[in-house]
Amino acid sequence: MAQPIQTPGVYIAEQNAFPNSVVPVATAVPAFIGYTEKAARNQQSLTNVPTRISSLGEYHTLFGAGPDTRYELSMSTNNAKPFALNTQIETRFLLYHSMKLFFANGGSDCFIVSIGDYHQKPGLADFDGASEENGKRHVKGIAALEAAPEPSLLVIPDAVLLGAEDCATVQRLMLAHCAKMASRFAILDVYMDENDQKQPDTQQIVQDFRNRIGTDHLAWGAAYYPWLHTSVTVGEDVLFRHVARGSWENLIQLLLAETDEAVLNVLDKKRADTIRTEIHKIRDAGTEDATGKHDKVLHQTLMAVSPLYQAIMTAIREKLSFLPPSAAIAGVYCMVDNQMGVFKAPANIGISSVSRPAVNLTNEAQEDLNAPLDGKAVNAIRTFPGKGVLAWGARTLDGNSQDWRYVSVRRTLIYIEQSVKFALEAYVFEPNDANTWTTVQALISNFLTNFWMQGGLAGTKPNDAFSVAIGLGTTMTAADVQNCIMRVTVMVAVIRPAEFIVITFQQKMHHPPN
Repeated sequence: MAQPIQTPGVYIAEQNAFPNSVVPVATAVPAFIGYTEKAARNQQSLTNVPTRISSLGEYHTLFGAGPDTRYELSMSTNNAKPFALNTQIETRFLLYHSMKLFFANGGSDCFIVSIGDYHQKPGLADFDGASEENGKRHVKGIAALEAAPEPSLLVIPDAVLLGAEDCATVQRLMLAHCAKMASRFAILDVYMDENDQKQPDTQQIVQDFRNRIGTDHLAWGAAYYPWLHTSVTVGEDVLFRHVARGSWENLIQLLLAETDEAVLNVLDKKRADTIRTEIHKIRDAGTEDATGKHDKVLHQTLMAVSPLYQAIMTAIREKLSFLPPSAAIAGVYCMVDNQMGVFKAPANIGISSVSRPAVNLTNEAQEDLNAPLDGKAVNAIRTFPGKGVLAWGARTLDGNSQDWRYVSVRRTLIYIEQSVKFALEAYVFEPNDANTWTTVQALISNFLTNFWMQGGLAGTKPNDAFSVAIGLGTTMTAADVQNCIMRVTVMVAVIRPAEFIVITFQQKMHHPPN
């Protein structure tokens, strides 16, 4: 209450010209969970601590470099390809290269939750759980993100390291977490076995995914298929050390056999003996020079003299660059949000640093992916002549829902709900009366008007795009007012004008009734 004027003089009373406004929340902030080389800042551990970064250089500083993935090399009876490669699962980690793919596709600020380093075997408990240390309870993985309000997307490329069943368990936990928080959206990978030498059976792979993902919280996530052959390892050293040490003898025998065959054709014996000497040096790799200089020289020599060695290294590079698509899609989401808005469907968008998808999907193959009977839509990634590799779908897993079948709709509602929620917190201690209700209605209406003008809501005029209701006899009863409960009903048309999705906000006020 203003102080009474008791003496002559000039008194100044300032009044706010503008009411509070709704500050839009950020929509393009993914949280990545996985294994890293290290996790420390200023000698303080960052394991299971959500940490914000804005570049790959910052990732290197806090979380290190990529893993030293190894491959088992065996001899094959196939004349066209006399060798076979299988990934050593205990050395395969995906987060580092996935981050390169994320930033290459328009990603910017994001959160990293390191759940361990490269010396441990991936386990389900690392991705969501808790541990006791010095009498204190520490949450892990997904659970650790509950303390971080900023992330709007959840991405876990390393989930596929666990195998099909445990991967599905992690993905169900992701959907449950997003539904619980109501502020983020999950991007899921369809599990593929990268050691399977056969041509992928798309129908079986997708059906297995649908069977395992369950039926709960499907509107809070979207799945993408297939995996991608990328170029994120270009420029990195791919040496024979990526061949598992137990397979070095097989590598030597393969190269020696190639040399023997070359001697029979065009190679002279003296040069062949020199090449054989170089090949035998593989056994001593890593023992002469801690910096790896001798190994790199040997690698360059073998690349120059052995076409088979070149083919093996090319195959290893291709397997290293074979990645699930979720990180690339997260980058696409961020790019679309930043350039156009969260209301724009993240589809028909080119994916960078990708040479080709693992499966060349046709229109007929995509039909079942996009609109299956059970509604669990899987978004296709396809190659189009003259356009490159595109994200060709933007449906949630809840494809049978009229409200939540589209990614853009679900994420737009998250954006509106969270923006309004944070704005209403300023009125928790205001009286639950008509003055507050009028202010809140104007606050939300101004925000939605601006959003409609940006193209985020459908309709030729604001009344067709949204409505905001609040007040005694409208959204509240006399008992609600006495109990300090304020209710706001917001209806928004996201897809078609005047076809509204209804959002109800209920807030407990701390100011006693007048």
